[in-house]
Amino acid sequence: MVASLIRLHFYDCFVQGCNASILLDETPTIVSEKTALPNLGSARGYSIIEDAKRELEKTCPGIVSCADILAVVARDASTLVGGPSWTVKLGRRDSTTASHTLAETDLPGPFDPLSGLISGFANKGLTTRDMIALSGAHSIGQAQCFLFRDRIYNNGTHIDAEFASTRRRQCPQEDQNGNLAPLDLVTPNQLDNNYYKSLIQRKALLQSDQVLLSGGSTDSIVTEYTNNPRTFASDFAAAMIKMGDISPLSQNGIIRTVCGAIN
Repeated sequence: MVASLIRLHFYDCFVQGCNASILLDETPTIVSEKTALPNLGSARGYSIIEDAKRELEKTCPGIVSCADILAVVARDASTLVGGPSWTVKLGRRDSTTASHTLAETDLPGPFDPLSGLISGFANKGLTTRDMIALSGAHSIGQAQCFLFRDRIYNNGTHIDAEFASTRRRQCPQEDQNGNLAPLDLVTPNQLDNNYYKSLIQRKALLQSDQVLLSGGSTDSIVTEYTNNPRTFASDFAAAMIKMGDISPLSQNGIIRTVCGAIN
């Protein structure tokens, strides 16, 4: 679940800011972000957050927000798979609304061009270097077949032929859209810099990953992270802290009793 838990924090912050809006369930007055296209059938780990919240409410009721839980869980998830740790800022409050619409428009996608990724992160106050560091989270986790099918069947020069052939075995040209493949074939359960090595080898699973090394302005950062795992770890931690600062509700908002519902 580690990749999913880091992703929850990321996708929460990118929609309305880090306010746990992604956790709200559908109601007559709330159109949940859970059913937005990027999250539907993909985002998971909600029950783990609810379990943590339930335990916290027993010990210190009404104190710890669901947004802060998401931030702390993401940090702890990183350390569980050999990734960096960092000091998590606390004091976020929870939203009383969700934005299904923003979840469909503001979240980065697996087919985005490099320019779209750079501008999308810049809109959230994150630099190109932040974007490339955060992309390193794809060192863990899996992707569904329909998200990388075009890449492995287009016979382009930007993908290693043997790698494409291997991935085709579990991802036919038609059907079986939900078949999973690891984003990092070599160390799929370790948050490390091997993700960047795969870009050098043209073995990125998603097109939006391979574009980070495509003869453009980001190539030098990818090469730097490939050669310096400590630099990647340091930059990843710093970028996660920065991402956790996106539009928090420090004054307004509430402390939800249950993360999936408004009190």
